Amino acid sequence: MNSSEGLKRLLYGRLLHLTHLNEQLFASELDAFTDLTRQYGLTFTSNSLTSIHVIDCIGNHEPINSTSIAEKMKLSKASITKISGKLLQEGCIKRSRMNDNKKEVYFSLTPKGRQLFVVHAEMHESLEQSFIQGLNTFSEAELQASLKFIQTVISHSDTMINNDESS
Repeated sequence: MNSSEGLKRLLYGRLLHLTHLNEQLFASELDAFTDLTRQYGLTFTSNSLTSIHVIDCIGNHEPINSTSIAEKMKLSKASITKISGKLLQEGCIKRSRMNDNKKEVYFSLTPKGRQLFVVHAEMHESLEQSFIQGLNTFSEAELQASLKFIQTVISHSDTMINNDESS
């Protein structure tokens, strides 16, 4: 095996390790969000970060339809339909129709959803700043290479998921 092949295998192993760490990190982030919502006297029973990010997307673009949410979040419409149904049940979002288009359903935040949106924004800002500080030791070229790598992994993962969905 040549050194390039070995390096690629090492990258794959590190990526798997990162995936496992991300699962733990996301679980921790969800727990932290749940704790914050309790501190604010809010109830939120979803166990999905994606649900929180759908609230964020709606809050940033309301009123917005499910097609636009799916496009902005790079998720399937089916996923958005399922998540929005749960968020409607939980009282975080509401449906409406525009006067000029009675067929299209648009989503906006309820007062509870708005509070969750604000709590998430505060938490997200802190997490983002911590992540950015962790990259301060990287040169511009290293950041560009890292971005290219991550974009390649995302593209490969999207292809694998889409192939599985069409099977």
